[in-house]
Amino acid sequence: RMALAVIEDAERRGELRPGQTVVEATSGNTGIALAMVCAQKGYPLVVTMVENFSVERRRLMRFLGAKVVLTPASEKGSGMVRKAQELADRHGWWQPRQFDNPVNAEVHACTTAREILAAFADRPLDYWLSGFGTGGTFSGISRVLRERSPDTHIVLCEPDNAPLVGSAVPQPRVGDGASAESHPRFRPHLMQGWTPDFIPSLMQDPIDTAGFDQAMPIEGGLALQCARDLACREGILAGISAGATLAGALQVADTAPAGSNILCMLPDTGERYLSTVLFEEIGADMTEEEQAISESTDGLRFLTSAARVEEPPLPRADAEAEQTVSDMVEDSSCPVTLFSLEWCEFCWSVKKALQALGI
Repeated sequence: RMALAVIEDAERRGELRPGQTVVEATSGNTGIALAMVCAQKGYPLVVTMVENFSVERRRLMRFLGAKVVLTPASEKGSGMVRKAQELADRHGWWQPRQFDNPVNAEVHACTTAREILAAFADRPLDYWLSGFGTGGTFSGISRVLRERSPDTHIVLCEPDNAPLVGSAVPQPRVGDGASAESHPRFRPHLMQGWTPDFIPSLMQDPIDTAGFDQAMPIEGGLALQCARDLACREGILAGISAGATLAGALQVADTAPAGSNILCMLPDTGERYLSTVLFEEIGADMTEEEQAISESTDGLRFLTSAARVEEPPLPRADAEAEQTVSDMVEDSSCPVTLFSLEWCEFCWSVKKALQALGI
């Protein structure tokens, strides 16, 4: 609904011309929605996205006809935003600017918030919890709840290692209110789509107007466990950010008065996380237990790949490679040697630290 709203608002104002290319920075969910809308309306779409977001998202967007331009993980979410701006400036493409566009918040105020109030028309809504990505959902809904359900306790959930809003440290901004750079309290976290490396301008209104009662830190491992429990125990296939918000709701439930009604937002579906840590323990081959079930009857047995093919031994490094590494490590003129992965958050953090120290 947000993707449709920002496109149709731009059409009404004559800002988006027929056939004009749309370009947007996204962690994937808005990009998928924009790809659906642009495909139906005939707008070419180019998405910029950080390289370490899940592969499923970029494949879905390409399947829907969009072009996906990846940006380095070391530049975080603000890097993909800068890339989208560069492309818009160079090619004359139109940007929804989801992190700053007030239509994003307004559509949730007019739809999602009213649906919540209607669902709780016959009972109190005691607690409402949500994280934030663009801030549109949180800003729009919290504003309406403050006006029409003032007794609702509003909880903002954030990663425990990146509590941008909870830190009370202001976000550096440029003249139009957009984020100028990464927030100093940002750290890489597990909740894709939650809490980019800056506080979007759409989140500034609930911050400035006391639009929430509590900022709650959520531990990444607990978010993963809650997402898995949602699937195994409730039959709800949701993503890591959904698990994180549920984790917050369960913490609220521990201390809330008996009979309290608690509503938390589950933002997206689990299929978009198949290549992430959420599914790292889920294999494609049969487990030993599944193999045993198969062998409990005589017919139609299927041997797993592990049973059919013995894994070849890992190749040994050749003498030249071993000598090269040895020479590098023992080179007294270069006392620090770092072997790293380009896309690894830990590795690029170390590299940036070494650069800052002049090494």
